Amino acid sequence: MSILITNIGELVGADAERWVIEDAALVIDGDRIGWAGPVAAAPAADEVVDAGGRAVLPGFVDSHAHLVFAGERAEEFAARMSGRPYAAGGIRTTVAKTRAASDDELRAGVRRLVAEMVRQGTTTIECKSGYGLTVADEERAVRIAAELVDEVTYLGAHVVPNGTDAADYVRLVAGEMLEACAPYARWIDVFCERGAFDADQTREILAAGRAAGLIPRLHANQLGHGPGVRLAVEYDAASADHCTFLSDEDVAALADSETVATLLPGVEFSTRQPYPDARRLIDAGAKVALATDCNPGSCYTSSMAFCVALAVREMRMTPEEAVRAATEGGARALRRTDVGHLRPGARADVLLLDAPSHIHLAYRPGVPQVARVWRSGLPA
Repeated sequence: MSILITNIGELVGADAERWVIEDAALVIDGDRIGWAGPVAAAPAADEVVDAGGRAVLPGFVDSHAHLVFAGERAEEFAARMSGRPYAAGGIRTTVAKTRAASDDELRAGVRRLVAEMVRQGTTTIECKSGYGLTVADEERAVRIAAELVDEVTYLGAHVVPNGTDAADYVRLVAGEMLEACAPYARWIDVFCERGAFDADQTREILAAGRAAGLIPRLHANQLGHGPGVRLAVEYDAASADHCTFLSDEDVAALADSETVATLLPGVEFSTRQPYPDARRLIDAGAKVALATDCNPGSCYTSSMAFCVALAVREMRMTPEEAVRAATEGGARALRRTDVGHLRPGARADVLLLDAPSHIHLAYRPGVPQVARVWRSGLPA
C-alpha cells in the first residue's frame, strides 16, 4: 500500500542538503518512505492525501522519558511553585506508589501516556525504569516498557532507596538487578548527581552495564556542576541528559565527542531552575537533542511541541534548530538512523501539521497543531 502526500507547503527533513523543501510531495511505501521531492515530479500511488499547503515533518523522537510509574506529585509541583527547591529525593515518593501498583495498572499507565504522546506527533519513544529500585520491581518495569515502547533503558541507579546502604545498593544495581533487567533493555543510565550517585559509583554501574551489553547514557549536570558530562564522554555514552550546569571543559568535551547533549526544557519550566544554554552548545559544535523527560515529579508533560517552543523562547534556539533537535537529534541520541528524518528508506513516521510551517510549533505555543500522524506507515 502506497500513499502520496501531495500539495505540501513545507516538507521538513526529507533532503540531506536542504532541511526544508517547499511545494513538495512525499510517498509512504508500506512502512517506509519511498520517495520525496518536488510536487511536479511526484509518482503515482494507491492513495492520495492532499496536504492543502500544510507542513509535513518527521515524527518527533522523544529520547528521554520515565513512563512506568503509579500516582502523581501535583502537590510537590505546587510546593515548588511556592518556593521549595527541587531535589532528587522526591523520586522516593513515586517509588512507594509504583511498588504498590499491579502490573496491569502500570501497563495501563504506560499505554495512556504513549497514546498521549503519539496524538501530539511523537512516534519514537524511549522509556526508563527507576521507580522500582528492587530486583523484582525494576525487572517488571523494563519488561512492561519493552512491550509498549521502542527503546528501553535500565535505570536502577535512579536514587538509593531509603534505609539502604549506598555501597550495597550499587553492588545490587551492577549485579543481580542488572542481570534481571538486561534482557529487556538496550541502554543503561545513572542519575549522576548530588543526592543520587557520585562519580565512582557511576563508573562501577556503567562498566557493569557495558560488560552486560548495554549502551551507556547518563543523567548529568542537572542540579549543579559535577562529573556527569565528562563521565558520559569517557564512557562513550549515547547522550548526556539535562546539561543545565556546564563548565567550558564540559562543553568542549561534548563538542569533541559523539555524545549528544539532550536538553529537557520542560524540567526547567516545572522546577524553576535555569535553562540550559543551547546556543553555547550549538555554537561550540556539540550535538543537541530535545526530549520531554515525561515523569510524575520534575516534568509531567508529554508534549514535544511544548519543548520545542520552550527551546526557542528560553534556550536561544532557532525554530529549525529546535525541530531538528526534537527529530534528528533525538534519533542520534538513540543511535538510530531509520527515524528522525523523511529521506527515502526511513521508517514512515510522518507528522502533518495544521499549519504552513514548522515555525508555528514555537510561534503558536500550546495550540494543538497535529492534523494527522502516520507511524510506520499506518494512521496513528
